[in-house]
Formats: sequence, C-alpha cells, structure tokens
Amino acid sequence: MVVELCNVKPRYMSEDEVTTSDIYVQKSVVFEKAKQYLISANSGNGKTSILNFLYGVNFDFTGRILYNGLTVDDVFSLRKTKISYVFQDLKLFQELTVLENIRIKNDLTNQKSIDEICSWLEQVSLGHKINSLVKHLSLGQKQRVAILRALCQPFEVLLLDEPFSHLDSDNIKIVSNIVKQEVEANKATLIMTSLEESEVFTFDKTLNL
Repeated sequence: MVVELCNVKPRYMSEDEVTTSDIYVQKSVVFEKAKQYLISANSGNGKTSILNFLYGVNFDFTGRILYNGLTVDDVFSLRKTKISYVFQDLKLFQELTVLENIRIKNDLTNQKSIDEICSWLEQVSLGHKINSLVKHLSLGQKQRVAILRALCQPFEVLLLDEPFSHLDSDNIKIVSNIVKQEVEANKATLIMTSLEESEVFTFDKTLNL
C-alpha cells in the first residue's frame, strides 16, 4: 500500500513550528510500498501524532492522507489486514497474561500458530513469562509483547513508535530481526519514529520533523 500525506499539519502546531519539517505542510510526502522509513525528531515535535494520523486514531490535523491514492473515511477498516501499529504507550491489557495479550490480535486474524507465537516468546526471552500477567512485567518486557502482538496480523504498513526505547542492544537485535522477517514476508512498508538516527533497519529514507 502506498500512503501519501498532502499538506498535513497538526492543528495544535503553528506554521512557524513546522517550517523545517520534511513532512508537515509539504505538498506531497509519499511512503512507497515495501520501503523503510525513519521519522526522526525531538520529543514534542509530533512523531506520535503523525503515526496516530496514519492509523486513524487522531484526526486533529489539516490536509489529506491518501491510501493507494484514495481518501479513506473509515481508516478502522484498514486495521485488520492493511496497517499494524506498535504504540509508544503499548496499549496492552494489564490484567491479561502475555499469551492472552498476543492472542487478542491473533485470534481475529489466525496469522500465526500458537507454536509460532511460543517460539517467538522463547527467542525474545519471554517463554517463562507466557502465563504471567502483563502488569507484572518490566517496561522492556512489555515492549517485546507489544511488538509480537502487532506482528500477529497481515499488514501492508507497519508503524513503530520508538519501539526499542527500553530494550538493550541484544534484545534490539533479536526483536528487530523478527520484525524484518515479517516485514519482508508481507512485502510491507515500515515507518518508524525515533528521537535520533537509528541503524536498526536499513532505512530507504530518513525524514526529520
């Protein structure tokens, strides 16, 4: 899926605040199919906002967002098979177990077998936490759960909002390799935000907010 932003600007930001942005108030910013993009900016510059706009959970912006050249009034309709998202605040269910959190997504899509999910959990050192309540996990462990959950659906666009901010280098390498494999398998576009330059993926383009 090709996603295009046309003159998009958060309503809460002034024209002066976005004059140097590679994305905001640009006539056309295109995220091409099967490419990988990094959106880099300091805190408070709208990184999370732009992903929320793309996912259709925040409409507090001017301009247009096109999906395959079309305006989509109900972006929710794209979320089951077209767009997946790892939120910065993770959106996990604290009173459910690790496996239950992941199965909430997977039971809707039947994307992965339980054996595949359990294999992933072992790879990211969470196999022993499979039946633990999420509220008892560390923030880094929660991040790993949220990332795996987002991969349990077909997607053409994967949105990652500072997904590795609480992971050490070893875990980043393991988790990013799983993400890479799924992005390639889905022939998907990857859009990731970060506070700084990142070499986690081989980005085709870096955009500064």
